Amino acid sequence: MKKAFRLAAAAFALAFASPAFAAMPTIDTTARNAVVVDFDTGAILLDKGADQRIPPASMSKMMTEYIVFSYLKQGRAKLDDELPVSKKAWATQGSKMFVPINQKVQLEDLLRGMIIQSGNDACIVLAEGLAGSEDAFVELMNQKAKELGLTGSHFVNVTGLPDPDEYMTPRDLAVLARHLITDFPEYYHYDAEKEFTFNNIKQGNRNPLLYTDSTVDGLKTGHTDEAGYCLVASAVRQNRRIIVVLAGMNSMKERGTESAKVMDWAYREFNNYAIAKAGDAIDLAPVWLGEQGQVNVTVAKDVVITLPRKDRPDLKVSAVYDGPARAPVKQGQAIGNLVITAPDIGTMSAPLVASQPVDQLNAFGRMAAAAGYLLFGRHN
Repeated sequence: MKKAFRLAAAAFALAFASPAFAAMPTIDTTARNAVVVDFDTGAILLDKGADQRIPPASMSKMMTEYIVFSYLKQGRAKLDDELPVSKKAWATQGSKMFVPINQKVQLEDLLRGMIIQSGNDACIVLAEGLAGSEDAFVELMNQKAKELGLTGSHFVNVTGLPDPDEYMTPRDLAVLARHLITDFPEYYHYDAEKEFTFNNIKQGNRNPLLYTDSTVDGLKTGHTDEAGYCLVASAVRQNRRIIVVLAGMNSMKERGTESAKVMDWAYREFNNYAIAKAGDAIDLAPVWLGEQGQVNVTVAKDVVITLPRKDRPDLKVSAVYDGPARAPVKQGQAIGNLVITAPDIGTMSAPLVASQPVDQLNAFGRMAAAAGYLLFGRHN
């Protein structure tokens, strides 16, 4: 049994995560690896080697950041805590915030030094101060990676300095970015800061989009000879968030132009479309041997999908049932499916559930209904 369902015109809150899909159109990018993800639906808008292991360079600091944020949220550390600077931390090479040896630095300054200035020395101070050693902190990073489902990631240090056993995938980087945004909204604002001054040295955030696109609010760049120039970025335009991961570009300039190009493309070519809102009446489903012959159905969670804008006219939504629901029907009981089809996504579905309970007819009513079905071929 299949019924056409008219799309509601109202804009709904977007809470339902629909399955990810590989959609057209596409875009050429000079990045060796790329993935673009719609934050609300999880739809994959671009996949160029998204599951290939890559050297993450300083993008792995996002996991260091995640662990530090966890300490703060759990009350195991405070922003005004002061952590000691070891010789190891002070001597760490690569990008630095220039912490003073054998002195203490406030945790919030170290956070900014790690996120904004990409300070390797800041990462070591945080790891040693919170977990006792870098190795112990790395264990926490790998444990959390498993918990978050980062199946293509492994960490051996907290900085992202080159090591053959330090790797991530672009898809894992996108997943980690999403968790940073959703799990720590109270701390995520650090990723949007454009500059930080410590020890009388002012350094700017290396994320080029922060300076050219006011909708961008994070997250992290990376660069080594092997990794090339890389970027994880997120933006919000018209209440819709996109995450872009690009890796393996040839210069800082290319990193800036390619990331802007891909971000603009994602917003231009795709949009989110609200299909149904949880609790709203969608259809009347037939009920067999119930005190009512029909029951209103709805969806348990808001349903929203990401589509290429060109496919919107061809979007079709139907309510589909295997047959009448047999009474008694419980409120929230799944009794059908909302089936959504469009050219580039194929078929997707969401369960339709009863909006209210329907009691079973008494014995006499069931007998009468059965007789009516035998005589006239109709339910109830």
